[in-house]
Amino acid sequence: MLRLTWVQPEDLLGHELRQARLDGREPSAIEARWRAAGGPDAPPRAGASAHGVSRYLRLLAEDLLDELADLPSGLSHDEPTDLARIKSLCPNWPDPPARASETHPRPAPTPAGLEAAWLGRAIGCLLGKPVEKLPLDGIRALAQATGNWPLTTYFTARGVPEDLLAQYPWNRRSAPTSLAENIDGMPEDDDLNYPLLNLLLLRRHGRTFSTADVARLWLDELPPGRTFTAERVACRNLLTGIEPPHTARHRNPFREWIGALIRADVHGWANPGDPGAAAGQAHRDAVLTHTANGVYAAMFTAAVIATAATGSQDVHTCLRTGRRVIPPRSRLARAIDHAVRLAESHEDFDDVVDELHARYSPAHHWVHAIPNTALIAAALTHADGDFTGSVCRAVSGGLDTDSAGATAGSIAGLLAGDPAALPDRWRAPLKNRLATTVADFDGTGFDTLAHLTHLEATRP
Repeated sequence: MLRLTWVQPEDLLGHELRQARLDGREPSAIEARWRAAGGPDAPPRAGASAHGVSRYLRLLAEDLLDELADLPSGLSHDEPTDLARIKSLCPNWPDPPARASETHPRPAPTPAGLEAAWLGRAIGCLLGKPVEKLPLDGIRALAQATGNWPLTTYFTARGVPEDLLAQYPWNRRSAPTSLAENIDGMPEDDDLNYPLLNLLLLRRHGRTFSTADVARLWLDELPPGRTFTAERVACRNLLTGIEPPHTARHRNPFREWIGALIRADVHGWANPGDPGAAAGQAHRDAVLTHTANGVYAAMFTAAVIATAATGSQDVHTCLRTGRRVIPPRSRLARAIDHAVRLAESHEDFDDVVDELHARYSPAHHWVHAIPNTALIAAALTHADGDFTGSVCRAVSGGLDTDSAGATAGSIAGLLAGDPAALPDRWRAPLKNRLATTVADFDGTGFDTLAHLTHLEATRP
């Protein structure tokens, strides 16, 4: 029996119950009805439960999902999704830079800097791929078994005891391509597919693209089997005739997860020195699939990258600038502030991670945007923007390991400014080659991607 991940109503219901509590709604009465009918919990780490349910339970789940969507939220004033309302809550929203001229040209990242950012994204993703979905204890045990803790390089199965591998198996799909002994170029991953799609988006529509343009591009170029969580739900909604931005809200319990964040890099690269414009561009992309804090995570990331793209700011200034595009009373703002304070006050990053897990893991799924964005900010802060330190800390945090590693690597790579600044042990196995199903990008080199991105970053 085919158990399609991330769309079965009986699986979505459990995630929506959790999300309802996070965003200020009270679902207890609805949850009681689900439990009384014998409804199961959501799968804790995978995308689908192992077994189907009765037709009655499936129909009940669909009805309850709609009832949950109608519950009022006590957080809606402080956490809007509309961009005008977001800006109205951000008193320090970044001003646009002065108009470029011949004597004061618009700041732009160099092709070398963009190549380092693309490489950094790939390296961080690849580092996290084999341990994706594993619990924190498992990640630490596997790395310690090979003398790679704290992390300094890619994971390997060589020397790991069989009983430990049985207890904490590598990610089934990723291990054949992402353990150190198996790496042969950058394998396909959604954390790289989405930046490729957004590069294609800018080439076709420029910076004035609409959310509908994003939707049409996905329908044309994105295989649905390469989507997950909120993106898969949004694609389903598009195919049933639901239009943006309702695609982000209809039976979509993943609307505050990490999917929009991993799409944000290109928006930052294309708006160097203009974090407000980068955040606005990321917003138009994100609202296809996400709301509130899921959108803010993308805006924050784009603004951080736009600031880093000037080549004149350190990581701490970049993070502070990104923080300015997030409503100050939102859950994400509080999480980022908390994470940065932890990183500044603890010498051992394991202590930072333990405190983040103690605060967020009981209530949040491991793919939720709030703990993952907090972890990324903490990793970059604690490593002071150093490339290896940033990607290793982000992955060692044990949440959405490949996605957190990718974003930390993108930012730290851009700050490094040149591929040669990234240690060869990270770069060499990628062989300047990326696999993907997006358009005609399969097999493209990171130097070529940097050139294409530079054209968009310098377009008038």
